[in-house]
Amino acid sequence: MSENTALNTSPFEGGLYVITYGCQMNEYDSDKMASLLEKTHGLKLVETPEEADVVLMNTCSVREKAQEKVFSELGRWAKWKAQKPNRVIGVGGCVASQEGQVIRQRAPSVDVIFGPQTLHRLPAMIDDALRMRGDDSIKKKKAVIDITFPEIEKFDNLPEPEVNGVSAMVSIMEGCSKYCTFCVVPYTRGEEVSRPFEDVLREIQTLAEQGVREVNLLGQNVNAYRGEMADGEIADLAVLMHAIREIEGIDRIRFTTSHPNEMTQSIIDCYGEIPELVSHLHLPIQSGSDRVLAMMKRNHMVIEYKSIIRKIRALRPNLSLSGDFIIGFPGETCDDFKETLALVEELNYDRSFSFIYSARPGTPAAAFPDEEPMEKKKRRLYFLQEQLNKQTQEISESMVGTIQSVLVERLSRNSFNEVAGRTENNRVVNFEGSPDLIGQFVDVKILEAYTNSLKGEVVATPEAEKFKASQYYSL
Repeated sequence: MSENTALNTSPFEGGLYVITYGCQMNEYDSDKMASLLEKTHGLKLVETPEEADVVLMNTCSVREKAQEKVFSELGRWAKWKAQKPNRVIGVGGCVASQEGQVIRQRAPSVDVIFGPQTLHRLPAMIDDALRMRGDDSIKKKKAVIDITFPEIEKFDNLPEPEVNGVSAMVSIMEGCSKYCTFCVVPYTRGEEVSRPFEDVLREIQTLAEQGVREVNLLGQNVNAYRGEMADGEIADLAVLMHAIREIEGIDRIRFTTSHPNEMTQSIIDCYGEIPELVSHLHLPIQSGSDRVLAMMKRNHMVIEYKSIIRKIRALRPNLSLSGDFIIGFPGETCDDFKETLALVEELNYDRSFSFIYSARPGTPAAAFPDEEPMEKKKRRLYFLQEQLNKQTQEISESMVGTIQSVLVERLSRNSFNEVAGRTENNRVVNFEGSPDLIGQFVDVKILEAYTNSLKGEVVATPEAEKFKASQYYSL
């Protein structure tokens, strides 16, 4: 069985449709699926599942609601498949890893089920599904399932990175070995595995040569990165970032998502040593209560978390902080929640993720007694999100009048003579400018703050003056 199907023997005439649920890791994986299947089967991305020969769903099982979306969507896809029986339906990601056999039982229209670590085997699995479909000796068709954990093999078999803009995500490690009581990731993605140091640098070098100016390093616990170097030594995230900053063309570095227990002094020091590292940190804490953190098995206390932020802000006073918060964890009291609110206010979190606890099958917390009414949990979530939204808006408004370094990413959706880019703290800024600014860092004075974006103007530069004098500007 060949892992790659030659383009001239591809059985498909239509395209590929991919829907992605969940985190940036899933977005990265979906991009790789699309690149891989274009290379092996000539499948190009299309806008709707109706026009596709292969439809794939990359799933997330962090929350129950996200998991139920999968089966709801598969119900719709089954109707489309009835109209076009040759269509191939595949389900990947964490729900596939956790519920492979259940998916086959609840959604018999699914042909291929693969886990986060086996997406590189997708071409061969699709070929197997087609072969089984045409084999009359198989009385009852079964889905092709591979939800194993082959560790680093995935990265060794994915296509070379392709650039879709001036900012790119780079997965440097996968899995989680922390086993928090509420989290399903260690069971669906496996334990922590880091990509070799040189492999990561090679990918980023390739991206830089294609015009990428910003990289976002990804991992379930990205600051737990421990990549083997050519000499056998182990590089941590700090060593990796120092090496990345030396790559010509890469002038901005981000990383997500982090765990407080892996925020070492060497990583903290990077905020004083690497100007390319953005003044933004996503560092989930989940709760502001030590009692709840202990029940979650986070293995740190609030004071330790605050110490990390204090040290980084000593190096970067303008650090923008975001996090994740779980509300209504089994056993959480009103006092526990008040401690979370107090922490959010004290540390002045920017845009953050918050949601009501959802029991995940197979995790220890799923067996914890939970007697708090859902109405109380919803009320707490409302108060938390109101506070977070208030702080986010205040931070945006405080940027008015300041000059921000913006990486220009694209044409603006607001006006034909505007471009859009992002600040270090991930705000979208729209301002007048020509397309030749895309891929450049420009200084922009912030004029207005809106709910989801900022309005600005370019500070005088040769490029800006050239733009103002151009015919394009006069249109």
